[in-house]
Amino acid sequence: MQLDIQTNGFTLTEGIRSYTTQRLQFALDRNDQQITHVSVHLADINGPRGGIDKRCKINLTLVGQSNIVIEDTEADLYLAIDRASERCARTLVRRLERSREFVSSSMA
Repeated sequence: MQLDIQTNGFTLTEGIRSYTTQRLQFALDRNDQQITHVSVHLADINGPRGGIDKRCKINLTLVGQSNIVIEDTEADLYLAIDRASERCARTLVRRLERSREFVSSSMA
């Protein structure tokens, strides 16, 4: 699984890079053989004005299926990363279950 992290509105620190990498590996580890590329875009939408403006957008490129794109916006960047990672994991599991069900039903 190849991981690409990009930022907009702030500098990507080693701490943020490490946290993002660990969260995604933990969330997606079980099904990582189905993922070819993960692209993460982190942004501070309002800059110094504050507010609920930290965005985490994750794009999963899958083997033989359409991409999964999840976006979450929170006041805290780490919370946005957590929630987007969890939603990616749930969406990936659902997508894989549906494709297995489709293959099983078409063989019957």
